[in-house]
Amino acid sequence: MDRAIVRLAGEDHVDFLQGLITNDMARLGGGILYAALLTPQGKYLADFFVVADGDGVLLDVAEPLADDLIKRLTMYRLRAKVSVEKTDLRVLVGEGDAPDGAHIDPRHPALGWRLYGSECGQFDSYDDRRIEHLVPQSLQELIPNDSFILEMNFEELNGVDFKKGCYVGQEVTARMKHKTSLRKGLARVAVSGDAVPGTEIMADGKPAGQLFTRSGDEALAYLRFDRAEGQMSAGDALVTRL
Repeated sequence: MDRAIVRLAGEDHVDFLQGLITNDMARLGGGILYAALLTPQGKYLADFFVVADGDGVLLDVAEPLADDLIKRLTMYRLRAKVSVEKTDLRVLVGEGDAPDGAHIDPRHPALGWRLYGSECGQFDSYDDRRIEHLVPQSLQELIPNDSFILEMNFEELNGVDFKKGCYVGQEVTARMKHKTSLRKGLARVAVSGDAVPGTEIMADGKPAGQLFTRSGDEALAYLRFDRAEGQMSAGDALVTRL
């Protein structure tokens, strides 16, 4: 998926983001963070990487979400001394030894490194790695105004900090964290047969979830855990939770 790189600068940009996003800007240092912007009701709006960049930061976000993200950041800015602008930078995602200036993916090292400049692209097995490590993708598994980040594995992917204090959607996210257990969420499944992403998963004639990114005979799925036992179906395919 194409990425857009948005730059924030100005003397208030750190405090500004700290009050909005799910991760703690104090952890950024000179590196990279993974975070999200939520609705006040705790639903996902956009996920992005926050990358240190001199006297500002870069937000590495899916291109289709960039304009709305800029609009929302501008709305929240009020009197804060923060500039928000889309850049011409691109991101190259690679594996193996990281070149100078690259950042290891903060979600999981198996997802390689990210380098910001004039080149773009990602390595061929990227989706395989995402499936293996339960990493959702913007607008595939992560749906604006619908997804809850804890159901989408954000805690395990270092995308949320529960000690940082308030941010938009924090109360709902904290309540979900302190539940006994989540009833729904992202899972890895085995798939045998034809089924396209978006196909509903059924178990004993009842809806049990939805199939998402697939690579070979494995896929990511959003499941109701109380129904996701034994053999399930997605269209003509057989599905089993791994």
